[in-house]
Amino acid sequence: MDHVQNIHNYLEKATHQPSVRIKIKIWNTYIVGKIIEFDNHLNLLLSDAREIYLGPGGHREKELGNIMIRGASIILIGQKYETINLSEEKISQLMVDEDISDNGGAED
Repeated sequence: MDHVQNIHNYLEKATHQPSVRIKIKIWNTYIVGKIIEFDNHLNLLLSDAREIYLGPGGHREKELGNIMIRGASIILIGQKYETINLSEEKISQLMVDEDISDNGGAED
């Protein structure tokens, strides 16, 4: 249970630091925003949220404002250190990597 407490401590610190923004991965989509509140199920309330989609069909970004994310949907949570600014080549490589991981590493 230490890892659960560590996650809660991390989120609690991020909640009280206005300059800290987090990056969350949900499928082929990243959400970047400031944590306003969270609960024991890791449901998150974010402000100034931005959606960044990297997947089949290309790269899209959209401002979301204030949103709530269900904890069970979250794959990854981390502090946002740099802006996500990817070249078309890098986006293509990420999509190839996602296809490989979706197939469990199996070759076609």
